[in-house]
Amino acid sequence: MNKAVNDGVWSGSWVAERLGVRLEGDDELTGMLGLALRRNPKRAHLLVSNVLGKHVPQSPSVVYGAGFALGCRVRELLGAEEAARAVVLGYAETATGLGHSVADGVGLAPYLHSTRRPVAGVARAGGFEESHSHATSHLLLPEDPALLVGDGPLVLVDDEFSTGNTVLNTVRDLHERYPRRRYVVVALVDMRSAADAGRLAEFAGEIGARVDLVAAATGTVRLPEGVLEKGQELVARYEAESAGAGGLSSAAPSGPVAQFPAPPNSGVAAEAGREGNAPGSGLAAEAGREGNPPSSGLGIEAGREGNPPGARGTARQGPTGPQPEDARTHPHITRIDLHWPPGLPDGGRHGFTPAHRSHLEDALPAMTARLAEALPANARSVLVLGFEELMYAPLRLARELEQVAEGVEVRYSTTTRSPVLAVDDPGYAIRTRLVFPAHDTPADGPGERYAYNVAGAGFDAVIAVVDSVADTPELHAPDGLLARLSAHAPQVLLAVVPSYVPGPLALPERHPMLPEPLRGPAFSSYAPEEVGWLLQDLSDVTLEAPTEEREEAIQSGGAHYAESLPVEYQPSEQYQELFQAALAESAARLAQAAGAVTEIVLAERSPRPVLVSLARAGTPVGVLMRRWAQFRHGLELPHYAVSIVRGRGIDANALRWLAAHHDPRDVVFVDGWTGKGAITRELTAAIREFEASDGITGFDPEIAVLADPGSCVRTYGTREDYLIPSACLNSTVSGLISRTVLRADLVGPNDYHGAKFYRELAGADVSVAFLDAVSARFAEVVDAVDATAKELLSGDREPTWEGWAAVERISEEYGIHDVNLVKPGVGETTRVLLRRVPWKILARAGAGADLDHVRLLAEQRGVPVEEVAELPYTCVGLIHPKYTRGATGADGRAVNL
Repeated sequence: MNKAVNDGVWSGSWVAERLGVRLEGDDELTGMLGLALRRNPKRAHLLVSNVLGKHVPQSPSVVYGAGFALGCRVRELLGAEEAARAVVLGYAETATGLGHSVADGVGLAPYLHSTRRPVAGVARAGGFEESHSHATSHLLLPEDPALLVGDGPLVLVDDEFSTGNTVLNTVRDLHERYPRRRYVVVALVDMRSAADAGRLAEFAGEIGARVDLVAAATGTVRLPEGVLEKGQELVARYEAESAGAGGLSSAAPSGPVAQFPAPPNSGVAAEAGREGNAPGSGLAAEAGREGNPPSSGLGIEAGREGNPPGARGTARQGPTGPQPEDARTHPHITRIDLHWPPGLPDGGRHGFTPAHRSHLEDALPAMTARLAEALPANARSVLVLGFEELMYAPLRLARELEQVAEGVEVRYSTTTRSPVLAVDDPGYAIRTRLVFPAHDTPADGPGERYAYNVAGAGFDAVIAVVDSVADTPELHAPDGLLARLSAHAPQVLLAVVPSYVPGPLALPERHPMLPEPLRGPAFSSYAPEEVGWLLQDLSDVTLEAPTEEREEAIQSGGAHYAESLPVEYQPSEQYQELFQAALAESAARLAQAAGAVTEIVLAERSPRPVLVSLARAGTPVGVLMRRWAQFRHGLELPHYAVSIVRGRGIDANALRWLAAHHDPRDVVFVDGWTGKGAITRELTAAIREFEASDGITGFDPEIAVLADPGSCVRTYGTREDYLIPSACLNSTVSGLISRTVLRADLVGPNDYHGAKFYRELAGADVSVAFLDAVSARFAEVVDAVDATAKELLSGDREPTWEGWAAVERISEEYGIHDVNLVKPGVGETTRVLLRRVPWKILARAGAGADLDHVRLLAEQRGVPVEEVAELPYTCVGLIHPKYTRGATGADGRAVNL
């Protein structure tokens, strides 16, 4: 067995010999761990880490290096791209500093740790139970709720991975709230049994996520039958013997009493001055405090040599001579002002970002210099003592001090809530303990707190680092932590880090209850289950203006194109006949494309997607995709329509409603077709802006389209540029709904964008007829859809943006010098002829029936059609610069010519 102490005695042998507990594992395991006992109804033994910096004082470089190295392994496992999207979550209280160090090793990962300290005004974002712990409830209180919402990997960090229950509880809670595809579990030691390892793998399969594990050492704890009862009995016996020996604790149940002689009036070991112990009695144990349960009087308060390499805590005897009364009841404490940077969090309780990390790195040298200046000139051994969950800030200060303080041996550990039996034996990991009252007004009420392996360690100075919430009268009381430390070190220094409390988030004002979607027949001619419109009804508002008049007003006054509506084009009988002929000709082709894009969405995006059409051209396609999913897979997919406005983005209130009712990761935005990709870019920018403003992440801005002639997206049914009959008409093929409207006097900050329902056009409505004609062809195209989807899924679908390049070339060749006035593809050209002031139409030479309706509309409006030999699209519509350059600029506003 690998020995971990100077005198060749493993610091777990005492427990192993008495309880038959065995540690089995790799060569690193017993060097990293010792064993101790605690009073706990679920687990008697305690794995005591020699590199965690909690119970055993250790070199801060060793502590930080252990966590940082694990983080580097996580980064290597994930790869640079995934690591940059990761979030690290540490467990309170023991692993808060470890998790933070892992986050540093991962690189750019933000960090959050669970906490047992509720903070007024900070909403809980989750929580879980640690079943074997002495304090089981964990809270998650991120300042930015988006910290847990992203779809990058979540890295969970704990000091030990014993059964996997804590991790399972965590992932179960978080996955229900913020599901993601990958988790990485990190621990210093993985002690799971084969059965426990199988449970985690099975659970990962149940939730459909990948779960990886990274550990510094692996092994198992072999527990004989009845070990829990045996351990509890052993703890009780030592408590009784401690009390029976006048407060002393035995080194062995049947051996002589092992005590460290406490000097009179010193307060060493006896914790003199409490009720039940006469001041100056010199008792070596902590028992006897009136009203304390037996478990509160465990162990002795000093120790002997026999430490793990690099660790301190039991090295030398404490002071033996009498001390003045004032030193015991009013110890001299040197307070150090660190000049902690304003606004810098004290740790990861509410989140710690890469920017925070950079700020801390910049401030560390100056703060450490203040610590070094305050140390006694003759100090050769110094302990930096953190406080419960406050582990990372003291660790970084200690590590910096270790590097700059020449000739000084620096060690680091923290106080803890965990009650552990102390036994002064080189084969036992917890040699001494200090007991003092909680000093941060804990939510679960007053109680005892502990510092292990500090008493009798011979430190020349102890620097206690606490947060401002814990800088209370209890901290400075005669039986408080500072007084206890003063009994064991000639100099005690206090550094207080401001407790970070998040301010109110600067979220946009919003209506507490956004309206439910509008549905037909009250709004639109579609059946209510086909689509819900996240819009407000502006049917009673006059918004229409003649096309030329509208665009002249936009150009001259800087009005946005979305602030008014063009007069709805009323198709002639000849044009309606052309639409019907085109529908009959293309229905099967449309059915195949709708089926193919739906299959790709189901295969790649989500097994139960939430279809969100970009109103209004995307809405008929969204309905067709919904119908295909029901026809082919029996799925009843949710489908909504939302507004997106070039230059102003997507309707943020609609996104808020969607996020409140669905997982954003399941949302798939749908449009009819791509032209040059302007809406694709608009949506990407809008989603990025929404994430920054609201902290809600998970929406994927990639659009699923029926046709992608511009090669702008990866999710499409075809890249052919052919006639989609729904592009031939306006509202009468889109549920009688107008284009969307965004105008400040009509749409407030808490409103959806608006639209009109043209009930008066019901006689000319072909919306449902169009859908039915295409859906009727589903059965005959099943094989073709399967073949197309298979080909697309296995092929290269990366966007080439060749359409955008063609538009730029045409803009220059025709002297337009504005890509926004060039509308490529059959659908966009049709829109130019129906809604805008067209200049000319470019048609690919040899284009056939797909352009019949374009030629008809061009003839009716007196627009020339020019055939072009080499054109990547079937046709391109050019908007007249005189009226529309300003109307269709990059920001959607006018630029006067």
